[in-house]
Amino acid sequence: MVLKTATCRFSGLRIYPGRGIIFVRTDGQQFLFINKKARRLYHQRKRPAKIAWTTVYRKQHRKDLDTVVARKKRRSVNKSNVRPIGNASIEVLQKRRAEKPEQRKASREAALREVKERMKKTKADKQAQKASQPKGGAKATKVMPKGGPGAKGGKR
Repeated sequence: MVLKTATCRFSGLRIYPGRGIIFVRTDGQQFLFINKKARRLYHQRKRPAKIAWTTVYRKQHRKDLDTVVARKKRRSVNKSNVRPIGNASIEVLQKRRAEKPEQRKASREAALREVKERMKKTKADKQAQKASQPKGGAKATKVMPKGGPGAKGGKR
């Protein structure tokens, strides 16, 4: 035989059939309390989390942990999946991972040197182009409309 139990709205304890006090609020909501003590504390607007014998307090203050089922902790095994990143293949990534720090540093410096040389070359080309163009050429003047009928802007 299964007994249908309810829970107290204040204390959180189980209320068996034939026990408890029902309080019906003016909006029609029903509150079931285990005893007068719980009902009285509810009407005094006490917070169940601050009263030591309520289930809310016991949960917040980590009491009754022995009744809670302890879950087994699973060890997570790190799976190192090597996948291609961007346009670098797996072989290239493994090769880079295997190389020594000195090699890595040397290849990085060589790449930086190559980039700097390329930048110097483009800069020199730009300067050569500027030098080949005539400096004293006549400047083109921009024709601006004078203020007249239908002209927009200007002084108010």
